[in-house]
Amino acid sequence: MGGRVPSQADVVVIGAGAFGLSTAYFLAREGAGRVVVLDRYAPRSQTSPRAAGLFKLIQGDELRTRLARLAIDTVLGFSEETGAPLPVERSGSLLIARTEAHAALILREAEQSRRWGVELELVAATEVCRLAPYVEPDEIRAACWIPGDVYIEEPASLLEAYQEGAAKRGAAVCGHVPVTGIRVRAGEVAGVVTPSGKIAAPVVVDAAGAWAREVGRLAGAEVPIVPMRHQLYITDPVLGMQPSYPIARIIDVAVYVRPARGGIMLGGFESDPLPLDPAGRDESFSMDDVPLDFAVLERLTGQVERTVPDLRRVGVQEHRGGLFTMTADGLFLVGPVPGVRGLWTLTGCNGSGFSFSPALGRLLAEWIVHGEPSLDIRALSPGRFSRQLSEDDLVAAAVWQYTHYYSPEGLELEA
Repeated sequence: MGGRVPSQADVVVIGAGAFGLSTAYFLAREGAGRVVVLDRYAPRSQTSPRAAGLFKLIQGDELRTRLARLAIDTVLGFSEETGAPLPVERSGSLLIARTEAHAALILREAEQSRRWGVELELVAATEVCRLAPYVEPDEIRAACWIPGDVYIEEPASLLEAYQEGAAKRGAAVCGHVPVTGIRVRAGEVAGVVTPSGKIAAPVVVDAAGAWAREVGRLAGAEVPIVPMRHQLYITDPVLGMQPSYPIARIIDVAVYVRPARGGIMLGGFESDPLPLDPAGRDESFSMDDVPLDFAVLERLTGQVERTVPDLRRVGVQEHRGGLFTMTADGLFLVGPVPGVRGLWTLTGCNGSGFSFSPALGRLLAEWIVHGEPSLDIRALSPGRFSRQLSEDDLVAAAVWQYTHYYSPEGLELEA
């Protein structure tokens, strides 16, 4: 839907990706009134459908562990709640280490995650092969089995379910309607400006993904994120590969693999990532214009080919990528934006936005509508960055967070 937009709303959500559509659905469910979602491109068309679709219970702190559990519980019950189809593969996952240092990291993570209520089991290399026959055991030093992890085969299906659920509850999703201004009066949001007209609204949610910083600046607010490229590929079908086989995360090289379309998906966190801010690009810049570099994935494949040998035995059917939004501390940016009443944000995906969107959209909607969320997420609010980093320091910190996605304690990724 493009063209005409309503002249009034109770909440305007900017961005129709996983964060924006989840927030819109839950706002409508919580009784926020007239909810309008605006996107400069077609809804569901930018980074979110290019995601890996992985959900992961083992996290670096107790809050994110609770959020991850809420997210998984939400997607598992979403079809029943909304009537929208959403297939979820209950595959479980394996954390795999092939160095002694990373084996010690897995043991520490398993111990703390067990304390936070995650069901898991440390398993031998032979058990890894039984659970995931596509994985070879020779180099494995430690492995952890997490049966509650899941994946969504086609990430677009979650976006479609959000949008269908939101529409059923009366939310309007308008594509090809860029927001060119946010009206602020006496420090409070008054609405948004688009080429299709103005929308009066007391609440605006900035869920604009790689454009979230630009959108914040329309209201005179700083949203400190750094968009950064992330890539993955899916192989041609592999003989014997089953969708029920678990996700495998090989943490010593920050690579993840999972079953995908009869083949194997591989993605990873490169050691020399590419920050890429759309604000410095042409007005028409979209995810289709993100420069992909298959050589990066070739190098990652070379680092895991003895552990997942099928990656070299078949061709590649899809190579895709998008832009993560990284923060200086690796945590989401969700809550009220300081200095502008009525402006909220949900960004800073830090590589996990798709899988956390069911929980964060839900909690943000509760916060907006009821004054507080059912799970305290104030630690993630933008106000924690009271001191503004220089641009160079922000980018450097964001790059560090990206390259240490699986090694938050500072273990250097091996070359």
